[in-house]
Amino acid sequence: MFYPERTITLTTSDPQYVTPGVKALLRRKNRLMRSGRTEEAGALAIRVQAAIIRSNTAILRHTNAKSDSKHMWTKVRDLTKRNRRDTIIPSGVTAQTLNDHYAMVSTDSLYAPTKSKLTCLEQQSHITEWQVFNVLDHLHHTATGLDQIPAWFLRLGAPIFSAPIAHLFNQSLHSSTVPRQWKEACISPIPKIHNPTNVTDYRPISITSVLSRILERHVVKTFIYPAILNPPKELYFQDQFAFRPTGSTTAALITMIHTINEMLQKYPYVHIFALDFSKAFDTVRHSTLLEKHAALKLQNEIYNWIKSFFDNHSHCTKFAGSTSALVNIMASVIQGSAIGPASYVVNTSDLRTITAGNEMIKFADDTYLIVPSINSHSCAIELEHVASWASANNLRLNQSKSMEMIIRARGARRQQVTLPPPLPGIERVESMTVLGVVVNNRMAADDHVNKTLENCIKTLYALRVLRTHGMPMVSLQEVFRATTLAKLLYGSPAWSGYCKASDITRLDAFLRRCKRAGYCAAATPSISELFNIADDALFKRVISNNGHVLHRLLPERTNMPYNIRPRRHNFELITKTTYLNQSNYLTRMLYKDLY
Repeated sequence: MFYPERTITLTTSDPQYVTPGVKALLRRKNRLMRSGRTEEAGALAIRVQAAIIRSNTAILRHTNAKSDSKHMWTKVRDLTKRNRRDTIIPSGVTAQTLNDHYAMVSTDSLYAPTKSKLTCLEQQSHITEWQVFNVLDHLHHTATGLDQIPAWFLRLGAPIFSAPIAHLFNQSLHSSTVPRQWKEACISPIPKIHNPTNVTDYRPISITSVLSRILERHVVKTFIYPAILNPPKELYFQDQFAFRPTGSTTAALITMIHTINEMLQKYPYVHIFALDFSKAFDTVRHSTLLEKHAALKLQNEIYNWIKSFFDNHSHCTKFAGSTSALVNIMASVIQGSAIGPASYVVNTSDLRTITAGNEMIKFADDTYLIVPSINSHSCAIELEHVASWASANNLRLNQSKSMEMIIRARGARRQQVTLPPPLPGIERVESMTVLGVVVNNRMAADDHVNKTLENCIKTLYALRVLRTHGMPMVSLQEVFRATTLAKLLYGSPAWSGYCKASDITRLDAFLRRCKRAGYCAAATPSISELFNIADDALFKRVISNNGHVLHRLLPERTNMPYNIRPRRHNFELITKTTYLNQSNYLTRMLYKDLY
């Protein structure tokens, strides 16, 4: 203690499990290796491994998934290398060059200032002190904006801050003025690839003020969402499933598959186009966006507040320890903001098909065009219309990344069909990934099951590492439920009906393997039971909420004068005509437990 035999230096770059004893053993092992004494070095390597496991086991032994989930997931990311970031900075890439690049993307060469609406100020409270206190008291940990007011500080002082902040919010809405500090964002670039080489290899993540995001969420929930439910004729929101109440990728997939099945009952084949817009959120034209906001049934002062939010917005970039200067932008919906996603939904509300019988499914900027065989001649016209709409809104349709897939009906019509040639510049594929689910031209789930099992098997290595490092079994099963099991059940109501018996067998075999290894709780139901639980939960929400995005797909309600036995629903039944129609989600749920 007073006269140490040797001195060991630990730095912040050393992993947490490297103790002074472990580092001394590593130095001794290296000396033995250099002197050719490999057997002794191998014995020391075993001792080092045991010491590292003991150190990590001591850290993870008392980790509780329920009482301290944040600490648990931090350790999970550390051990599985999910927190690792590339430290090699490419030459020529600085905070200023990145900021200039992002500002150049968010540029509108035809920028035109928008006009405010004339309004009389009404001295009414848009947000109460209790609402502000409730929001502040439940603030989660989030990044701090350039105003340097952290979320934990607002949550801690919620009883004192709620009154002045409520007054500030109401003054901002009454005067339709957004403070300058709330219109300044800080971008944190995240590498898109493992070894970035230029500015285009970094994805911009905007961080705005916490107070600004609170008020934006209030405007979205209180004013924009109700206006979306009752839109004007020129705007249509039924085909958009992102950033709106009850919307989800599962609902979008169910609607797409339902639409395809309806078309295949009448026509021999159906075209599906997956359209890609380049930098969609970063290039939205403000003038056209605010024209659509103006068409909604919003109070004039709320519309003017939204206009003030988008006017004179600026951002800087923090990278490699330096911060660039602020640069004004003339386009974009500000991805890091709370009002940006809802505004993008408003922006795409006038993008519709121009040929009767064609359909469009949208999830944010992921757009899918569905064309039946009778309208095959309109495919090129529809794509030209989408490209012209994109140009009018300062977007660009990227045909090189867009794809086409043709699904043919089963039966006699399939053998007598001659498919049209592919469109120039659009690749025709046999399968495509639609919102994370692999859909093929056979309308079978085997390709998606293969990909899902491949991804889930990769997670078993991380679970094995966590178990080796001493994570308690309860926490390990919680990690499995939140990662691997969530992947297995993602979007299952949309695709589980198209699984063959062999697909179910493979999924069940994987679950049994995880149960034997201890990763999965022994009481976890089979994969078929898990599918049924997910189906029933979604169907219950759909039939009990008339405003659900899937409610419009339900058939008419029946009006029976008698009631022999209780039924799950009172909707008319869809005729089962083909195998694809029988496997459809709504058909399965309408017939389930009916007799």
